[in-house]
Amino acid sequence: MRALRIIVCIKQVPHPDEAKVDPATGLVIREGVPMVLNPNDYFTIEEALRLKEAMGGEVVAITMGPPTAEAVLREAISLGVDDGVLLCHRAFAGADTLATAYALARGIESLGGYDLILTGSRSTDGETGQVGPQIAELLGIPHLTELIRPIEVEGDHLLAWHQTDYGQELLQMPLPALLTVAKGMNEPRLPSLRGKMRAKKQTIPIWGPQEIKAEPDRIGLAGSPTRMLETALPERKSGSKMLEGSMAHQVDALLDHLADMLPGKAGGRR
Repeated sequence: MRALRIIVCIKQVPHPDEAKVDPATGLVIREGVPMVLNPNDYFTIEEALRLKEAMGGEVVAITMGPPTAEAVLREAISLGVDDGVLLCHRAFAGADTLATAYALARGIESLGGYDLILTGSRSTDGETGQVGPQIAELLGIPHLTELIRPIEVEGDHLLAWHQTDYGQELLQMPLPALLTVAKGMNEPRLPSLRGKMRAKKQTIPIWGPQEIKAEPDRIGLAGSPTRMLETALPERKSGSKMLEGSMAHQVDALLDHLADMLPGKAGGRR
């Protein structure tokens, strides 16, 4: 049985329940909004820790963001991750998914050897699902999205089930590889008191472009071929209607209401 060195890519995001969009710029407002670990990343961390406990090895977390993003690395350490590194520099600001993936790929290479990279399938502030596969392509390693069952490692290969548009699929992949973890695939653990104490004392390295040997024209705005033009939160429609009378009357009233909602069907059932 081989010990594994696992890299987990995590992200700090605005609290999903308090996300706001600037009506003038169309961009997500981050100032004054509570920042948390991306909810999907808890499942990523749990799968990495499960593998470490089963096979031995090390789990290292990496993230890119402002100085406040150090908090999510400490949270990961409190859960059982061994170490963390923060990519933080003004030059990284304004990165799209490709520039973000490039910086993370350079950071991962700067960490040294690895057997497996795990990421969340998507982040709540972006929902693109692109960064994980882009990291894999930049590193030249195989990748799989939407992992839905625990990974099985057999020698230099792994077996993994993932969700596709057509159902579930089992793949065998050589190591090293990158997998994105689907939301809800496991039951994330809670931090222990010992973990919280260790996380509080842990030194978190902060790396900029020089430390990861990044090309200036491939990070931040300079390395971003796409631009965010507008972001909008879905409209929240509230209101309810109480149906009264006999069960048959309520069913008829509900069907009429649903019929009125269909395009070109105003006026109820005919």
